Amino acid sequence: MTGISRREVMQLIGAGAVALGTPFGSRPAFAARETELNILCWEGYNSAQVLDPFRSDMSATVKAESLTNDPTMINRLRAGETNVWDLINVNNPWARKIMAPEGLIKPLPKEEFEPFFASMMPEFKAPYKWAMSDDGKDLLGMAQRFGPYSFVVNTDKVSRATAEEQGWELFNDPALAGKYGILESDDWNVFNIFMVAGINPFVEHSAEELKKFEDTALKVFKGAKLAGDIATMNQALVSGEIDLHLTGGTYSVSPARADGYPNMRAITPLKGPIDGKGGIAWIEVTSTVNNPELSPLATDFLKYVQDPEVAHTVAFAEGTFNPVAQMGNPKCFELFTPEELDAIQWDSLAEEMARSAEYDIVPDYDKALELMTAAKRA
Repeated sequence: MTGISRREVMQLIGAGAVALGTPFGSRPAFAARETELNILCWEGYNSAQVLDPFRSDMSATVKAESLTNDPTMINRLRAGETNVWDLINVNNPWARKIMAPEGLIKPLPKEEFEPFFASMMPEFKAPYKWAMSDDGKDLLGMAQRFGPYSFVVNTDKVSRATAEEQGWELFNDPALAGKYGILESDDWNVFNIFMVAGINPFVEHSAEELKKFEDTALKVFKGAKLAGDIATMNQALVSGEIDLHLTGGTYSVSPARADGYPNMRAITPLKGPIDGKGGIAWIEVTSTVNNPELSPLATDFLKYVQDPEVAHTVAFAEGTFNPVAQMGNPKCFELFTPEELDAIQWDSLAEEMARSAEYDIVPDYDKALELMTAAKRA
């Protein structure tokens, strides 16, 4: 793992200040944050495996808080926490569609960061849509982890072929009531209930469609045997308590597969209501927060996680295991063992991503969430 010297840090800070046209050097408060970094993120980036080498190399105090819901993280910035965080790690549409237009994040210096995309997997080559501003002028963040995320089955109970062919209709089958769980994640559960209802989540919805969503939510929650977090779902699958669970994918099932349960498998349906696509895929983009006293370590951390060894560590950080864009670099890919590739379902990753729509924003999310929350209570 290659460390970054303090001298290099200061050179990078100076270059970044010139590139961004901001007089960082004249701000005592900024100087006071040279050894402090705060990250708001999905789990993985808060892992000691990822952070401790950076802390040591940079003699830095790094704090990371993990949440499991993009809108909640963004609302934290809207509520005034732009002066707390230096980096925010969320799914792909938020930087381009929400955070940049609202002034919650600041662009990265293109000349420093665009070259990293050249060694990523082909679909992430610059200019990568979700990392760019709507007008294509600004680089808003760096891509890393990604994967398909629809639902998970125990293939000893529901075959992969059956699950892929029947897709979301499985959760409309009365015979499966009491045999599935729901992984708690509000935004993804909203997506999935729209999919079970046969409705594209990412468009404006009519009153009739929202009524169908409500009815579907009531049916789905009524038929669930249990709800819980990733560990709860994997344990229930392994024990045979449930046969499948709604909301899930490589991200959630990979720990069970890595523990020796390859019969637990993430499923991407062959067809569905988003222009025919049956799955939804997520791509994380990490951006620098529009903090008036942004830590100079923010850009250093973004460079640090591009290193092949660090990218592999990010992919297999404690908690969940995922493919990373940096696997396009042979030096990174060769670090993955056959067992690790199997855990992240590398054998079918390309085809599953191809039949997945990319995570997007539900225009009437607040209304759908209200209806879904009421269904959970009922």
